[in-house]
Amino acid sequence: MNHSEPPARLRVGLLGCGTVGTEVVRLLLTHRAELTQRAGVELELSGIAVRSLDVERDPVIPTELLTTDAAGVVDGSDVVVELLAGIDPARELLARALAAGTTVVSANKAVLATDGPELYESAEANGAGVFFEAAVAGAVPVVRGIRESLAGDRVTRVLGILNGTTNFILDEMTREGSDFSAVLARAQALGYAEADPSADVEGHDAAAKAAILASLAFHSRVTLRDVPTAGISDITAADIAAATEMGFVIKLLAIAETGPDGLAVRVHPALVPLDHPLAGVHGAYNAVVVDAEAAGTLMFYGAGAGGQPTASAVLGDLVSAARLHVSGARPPVESRYAALPVVDPASVHTRYLIRLEVADRAGVLAEIARVFAAHDVSLETLRQVATDEGAASLVLVSHGQTEAALSAVVAELGELEPVHRVLSILRVEGH
Repeated sequence: MNHSEPPARLRVGLLGCGTVGTEVVRLLLTHRAELTQRAGVELELSGIAVRSLDVERDPVIPTELLTTDAAGVVDGSDVVVELLAGIDPARELLARALAAGTTVVSANKAVLATDGPELYESAEANGAGVFFEAAVAGAVPVVRGIRESLAGDRVTRVLGILNGTTNFILDEMTREGSDFSAVLARAQALGYAEADPSADVEGHDAAAKAAILASLAFHSRVTLRDVPTAGISDITAADIAAATEMGFVIKLLAIAETGPDGLAVRVHPALVPLDHPLAGVHGAYNAVVVDAEAAGTLMFYGAGAGGQPTASAVLGDLVSAARLHVSGARPPVESRYAALPVVDPASVHTRYLIRLEVADRAGVLAEIARVFAAHDVSLETLRQVATDEGAASLVLVSHGQTEAALSAVVAELGELEPVHRVLSILRVEGH
């Protein structure tokens, strides 16, 4: 949208007024003068759409701006800030704004990971922008870093801890040796985990963010359905102990990388070497390691959630959107020129740590080694610990091979007579 003269003010419509929305309002009102100077235009909060007017709210919220007419807020705004949970009605409201040429700022990873391509197309067709720093890793400026700072470089890999809840749980399990269920209950009591924690602990939250980052980093369209996902609910204290003994820590990782056949994106728990930067990310923090051809390895780290950190990212996007509105410049558009295909997960190269319970007798290791050799998989490390009478626990770490080959190894091991149980399988990343 071009302007012959800069507007005197920019009407900002807010969709949603929960924890993050309240902090956005607080920052907008508290730092009004500074934000005006930075944006080059006064940012006027023009309406706040909520589901109910009867909810008790923070006194900072101007009650006269509250309304249940979300479409009206969209239609009466120059920039729409969308902070709703879930896909509907956020998707329809974002589409409505963009169709009218209204730039949006969104923290909604679910919508962007599923319907991003359609929204970006509408934005480009109507001269609007889509800003979404807050949708990935809260206050951590990884979206801007990849989209702008690394625009002249070639990214080869993105490896990240993108969910604070799971990082807190795994960190506490490692520190205390506790089981998953006990630490999850504590995370819920502390407010780190929801009453229904499945979106976090089953990896869906991180997968949505992985899709967004992969699209940005590799200039290709990646949606949530392209991201194979596994969570942390099956991680045991024994897994943690085995990882520690082998010099690793377990993290839920979002991974996106290029290979000869295309782009591989996935989310799963994995072992990270203790000397890797992500191994030192504790508590509910987020971190993303980006490898680029010219820049080398970069790490983005900080608070990945919470009202104030996320509001900081929203306000940063709002100021950027306002500057473009004032200058009449076109907002950034979707970069999809590379159009890399997303490869079959079975072709992805990784390493496995496999824990087995086996018969404690001569010849067992030779039988296991033959299975690995038959699938062209070599062993890097093997440790054996005697358990009950007549049984032993084996911990094996493979060298790199495809998921298909490693899965075949595990399946065949499970059929061997001396193998009592396959206790767990964990991937090894960050090498």
